[in-house]
Amino acid sequence: QVRLVESGGGLVQAGGSLRLSCVVFGRTFSSMGWFRQAPGKERELVASMSWTGGSEVYGDSVKGRFAISRDTAENTLYLQMNSLKPEDTADYYCAADLSYTAITTLPAYWGQGTQVTVSS
Repeated sequence: QVRLVESGGGLVQAGGSLRLSCVVFGRTFSSMGWFRQAPGKERELVASMSWTGGSEVYGDSVKGRFAISRDTAENTLYLQMNSLKPEDTADYYCAADLSYTAITTLPAYWGQGTQVTVSS
């Protein structure tokens, strides 16, 4: 059974850092990424990458502050979030797809999400 299990969310002060993790069970994918959804807003792409490495894509609001990476041996995707701002507050979702293109728009597989709250 395919599962994506996120962890690492929590409460942090503005300017702080968090690292999210997403463990993949059941299969490997061609590409993976992170999305977020804040209350009252649409879900948006945070970052994505090819599982074999490279092809990183970042949302404009997180460029230079967030970094996506993966550990293929551990089947784990990471999102290092630095210089966090109150507007980064959202539920963060791990996503995966068997293609290299759909990951930035409508990935087929989703985790349950982990909440990130940044206080001012």
